[in-house]
Amino acid sequence: MAGAALRAGLAYAALVFAAGFALGALRTLAIAPAAGEFAAVAIELPLILALAWLACGAVLRRIAVAPGAGSRLLMGAAALAALLAAEAALSVFAFGRGLADWAAALALPAGALGLAGQALFALFPWLRLRLGNHP
Repeated sequence: MAGAALRAGLAYAALVFAAGFALGALRTLAIAPAAGEFAAVAIELPLILALAWLACGAVLRRIAVAPGAGSRLLMGAAALAALLAAEAALSVFAFGRGLADWAAALALPAGALGLAGQALFALFPWLRLRLGNHP
């Protein structure tokens, strides 16, 4: 069943990356100039996490991931790895920044807040199981 968990993780990451791309553009162009980068991330984070929760449920309804904790954690780990890889690729290829610059930005307050949100995103498949809200 690892294959299903990996497929689900990739699908989950793709959905959330697409939503994050749209919200990130709004955050960067409209909110951050007025409120600052950290405040903009703090405003965006609950929205993207709500969308991630819904996306996680949608993926779990379509892909039969085993209901065990291991399968759900694998799905979340695969999703997190795919999401971080996509963000790094976007940073390098679309914005011309190096990987070191991308990684360094994660250590800044706004980046750390976003990274904490991504850790929660990765736990959603497991949390849905623990809360009895599965898919």
